[in-house]
Amino acid sequence: MRLTRRALLVAAPALALGATVRAAARDARPMRIVSLNPCLDAILLRLAEPARVAALSHYARDARTSAVAAEASSFPFTYETAEEIVALRPDLVLASRHTAIATRNALERLGIPFALFGVPDTVEDSLAQIAEIARLTGAEAQGAMLEREIRAAIAAAAPPPGLRPIAALILQGRGLAAGPGTLLDEMLARTGFVNAAARYGVVYWGEVPLELLIADPPQLLLSEADGAGFSQAGRMLGHPALAAVSGRMARAAFPETLFYCGGPVLLKTAAALVAARDAYWAAHA
Repeated sequence: MRLTRRALLVAAPALALGATVRAAARDARPMRIVSLNPCLDAILLRLAEPARVAALSHYARDARTSAVAAEASSFPFTYETAEEIVALRPDLVLASRHTAIATRNALERLGIPFALFGVPDTVEDSLAQIAEIARLTGAEAQGAMLEREIRAAIAAAAPPPGLRPIAALILQGRGLAAGPGTLLDEMLARTGFVNAAARYGVVYWGEVPLELLIADPPQLLLSEADGAGFSQAGRMLGHPALAAVSGRMARAAFPETLFYCGGPVLLKTAAALVAARDAYWAAHA
């Protein structure tokens, strides 16, 4: 399996490949794979047999933010230190741009194969990431199957023809909104919504002040149920002033576990958005 520069670019958001992975070919499937990122964890768990997963990131077990917390609980985990990774004797490490520079440099210096991935901002980016990980792990058939499953789920989540888009705002637990240019922005558009974040000046991810939310509320606010999860959004969503706009702004639960990742998490994201859309129209027919 030859990894050319063109393959690296086409398979965005794979950002870089470690020295050993950049080598001309791999003759064997990696049998001890370490993931250092919760979104990569979710993909790896769908593609590789459990015996080939040497460790996941420590974030994978956090039920507040991980969509695979239940599955991840039976696997070893690391805090991304080079010492932990070396001790696991991996033949492939899946890292992200958030992985510590010191850890990445150590992997490069020690000749431990690793691939560095970015954050997918579109559905196609996410599917390309799945395909790249499938190729690196020798799980092409599983990757193709997962891609078909995601494409089918997103197609099935499309709104009926003629249905008016709902102006919705996705508010993350720390008070940030998913704006234009994010994967969630595209998922909103594909499932019958228009992203209201743009009206508040949000680009990519940004804060939406409570005053703006009250002055110009979206039709639907998607967030952790009742502001649970992280305290900042909880305080904001529980603010008495929001009661004044309750007649103009509906709310729907959108779990924190769906905010951060693409890959197989998109299956749950599509289902959650469809449920919110259908509930909104059932109440506003």
